[in-house]
Amino acid sequence: MKSEQPRIIELTEYATKSCQADEIPEGVGIELFQKYKNQIDIDFPTYKTGNKWQLKSNGWVGYIPLSTEIGLKLNPKVPITNLFGMLEYAYHLKSFRFLEGLMDCESLEEFYNHLAYVLALRILERCRKGLYRTYLPQRKELSYVRGRLDVQQAIQNQWNIKLKCHYEEHKADIKENQILAWTLFIIGRSGLCSQRVSPMVRKAYHALQGLVTLQPCHSQDCIRQYNRLNEDYRLLHNLCRFFLDNTAPTHERGDRTMLPFLVDMAKLYESFVAQWLKENAPKAYFFKQQHQVEIGQNRRFSIDLLLCDAATSKILAVLDTKYKAPDKAADADIHQMISYATTTQCNQAILIYPKQLTQPLDVKSDDIRIRSLIFSLDNNLDSAGQTFLKNLLPLF
Repeated sequence: MKSEQPRIIELTEYATKSCQADEIPEGVGIELFQKYKNQIDIDFPTYKTGNKWQLKSNGWVGYIPLSTEIGLKLNPKVPITNLFGMLEYAYHLKSFRFLEGLMDCESLEEFYNHLAYVLALRILERCRKGLYRTYLPQRKELSYVRGRLDVQQAIQNQWNIKLKCHYEEHKADIKENQILAWTLFIIGRSGLCSQRVSPMVRKAYHALQGLVTLQPCHSQDCIRQYNRLNEDYRLLHNLCRFFLDNTAPTHERGDRTMLPFLVDMAKLYESFVAQWLKENAPKAYFFKQQHQVEIGQNRRFSIDLLLCDAATSKILAVLDTKYKAPDKAADADIHQMISYATTTQCNQAILIYPKQLTQPLDVKSDDIRIRSLIFSLDNNLDSAGQTFLKNLLPLF
């Protein structure tokens, strides 16, 4: 008997959604508050709220399974095609021309399914060619000599007919392949795969079983060094990083386990803008991402972006992305940019927003100029990026 699909409550970033008191059981609301209060603002039904639930997504998109009966769908405020474009740049997928296959997608679920299908297909292709292997040290007791014999152990335990040997074995059970297996395992448990995609994911996962141990992996594990024998793993690991980055810890309720899929739009915007600028910077300049600054007493901070002169490597400006566009720049953000500029000894600081502020920023503190510029997400991303550069570069 086919299980009923959960009822979906849809939210859009930063827009408040009202629900009747009986639409969400109180226990589900408590669990939502306990586990996802950073992602969702939630006000319980009271006299103040008109006896209704008040929900608002704080810049996250994706899906949260509240129970077997209710799911929370978090929609982006940016055009869905631009969301896909941001993800392609952020996860280094642009060169593989995935966007052409995503133009017909109308939701994040369809995008998720498309990438899951591509990943499973590519893993199956790699399994047919043969998985990447390397020599791993082994130490086992054998009935024959293999590799180097542990002579001291053999003398001390003459009664033991087994010989302790040290040798190397050419195996596929390495981190490169464990990342693939773990990601397929996570995708299979997400509950987001369609009837078309689920069999392909299972088939790819089973192709790895017996050769690769299922080991928990993190998105950082996907950033690796490659050689001519495993260069095609670069794409596979970039896809895996997308899934591992955006899959929340297990959400369990009753006899069913599902994994929430949540994309932090502020983090995505930061990664997208940085990657787009790095790939499209004019030859006279380059952008440096996540610049670490030591400030003493084992303390450091990270600057989103630096604009540098290509000829001299001199830092020309510090830049920081702010996904949510308020009426005006926050005082704390202005002070932060002054600190960044002072530390890096440059006199230009730029706050980057996706929309024009009601009160655009252009102020000076001593010799440091702090301004707001726009990298819009409303229309074509490449055109928006070129417009941003036209507004930025004439100052230098």
